[in-house]
Amino acid sequence: MKTYETIILERLDRSATLTLKRPQAMNAMDTTMITELAHCFEQLKKETTIQVLLIKGEGKVFSAGGDIKAMLDDTDVFDIDEMMVHLKTMVEAYYTLPMITVAAVHGAAAGLGFSLALGADIIFADEASKLAMNFIGIGLVPDGGGHFFMTERLGSMKAKQMIWQGEVMNAEKAQALGLIDYVAPTGDVFAMADQMIGQLLASPILAMIETKKIIHAQKLPMLQNILTREAAAQSRMRKTADHLEGIEAFVAKRQPKFEGK
Repeated sequence: MKTYETIILERLDRSATLTLKRPQAMNAMDTTMITELAHCFEQLKKETTIQVLLIKGEGKVFSAGGDIKAMLDDTDVFDIDEMMVHLKTMVEAYYTLPMITVAAVHGAAAGLGFSLALGADIIFADEASKLAMNFIGIGLVPDGGGHFFMTERLGSMKAKQMIWQGEVMNAEKAQALGLIDYVAPTGDVFAMADQMIGQLLASPILAMIETKKIIHAQKLPMLQNILTREAAAQSRMRKTADHLEGIEAFVAKRQPKFEGK
């Protein structure tokens, strides 16, 4: 298996753990991480022995989302259209993995990081964690399939409202809404996720995976359409004055002044 720069994949018999590994940047997802996740998920699709995949973050948080500071780069280092191509590959491979996926969130899961967590089949969150689909704060739309995963869990009307609000939620509220499945006492999220993995591996998991394949195959065309539309919309939003104001305000830690332009 390939060695990655920003992620770690560890195998243990019939399960594997994927760790986001940019702790110095709060596991913000830059082009390198997105490319590596896409490659990793594509390789995992070929696996015949791994039946459960745990996804977690190293350091203080699960993932703070997309790398906002990179978005301020005026050079060719950050190419939104190129990144969205890799992101589409990543999410499609992730959604079609032939295994049960479990996300263990601690600290925070925001923006693209929250999209990644929401794409898991089962989601645990530390009771002290903060969760937010907060693209709106920097004048962008959700990506990474965020529209799809929010709608799957909330329905279209509530998903729209939550996306527009960009609210930062605690784990208890996220669970009450149906956005996550289990709230763990502080410090116990990884232990609870491991316990669930043990239960899954002691279950007739082949039948469970077949159910996932059936449901996801039916929904895949919708996800692919949304990913294409997210990419086009994000490219347009990147060129708006509101987006530039949003990221500058974020970096400067001040309130943005949006003008609908």
